Amino acid sequence: MKYHFQVHEDSDGLWAECRELEGCRSQGDTFEELKENLYEALNLYLDEPAGSNMLFPLPDASLDGKQGIVAVEVEPTIAFAMLVRHYRITHRMTQKEAQEALGLPNRTSYARLEKKGNPRLDTIEKVIKAFPDFPLHQCFS
Repeated sequence: MKYHFQVHEDSDGLWAECRELEGCRSQGDTFEELKENLYEALNLYLDEPAGSNMLFPLPDASLDGKQGIVAVEVEPTIAFAMLVRHYRITHRMTQKEAQEALGLPNRTSYARLEKKGNPRLDTIEKVIKAFPDFPLHQCFS
């Protein structure tokens, strides 16, 4: 999963802002430093949702390859957690309902899926069974 940043140059160096996520931006003296800072900024932004119903827009693939745009990868564990939350919310489910749909023992078990973590394969299988259209491939660039 990759988000897209519009790169700008001014007298202080380079800076960029995410086209899909309002307020996600960073800067750098060199292009390489900018890319490193964007990776860190993006992953921090997505890893710290304001609440359990925070729904981030998904990346806009139409921005791939556009001039002045740099694509920045989301860390796979963060992408997975974000997509789990996204699918729960778009399917209009509470965390309790999602926990029951996945067959998890309690809501805390489910809530951990919406946090950066490293789910086991059997848990990933439960997510795919509960949400058959879950785009697991998007977690990996």
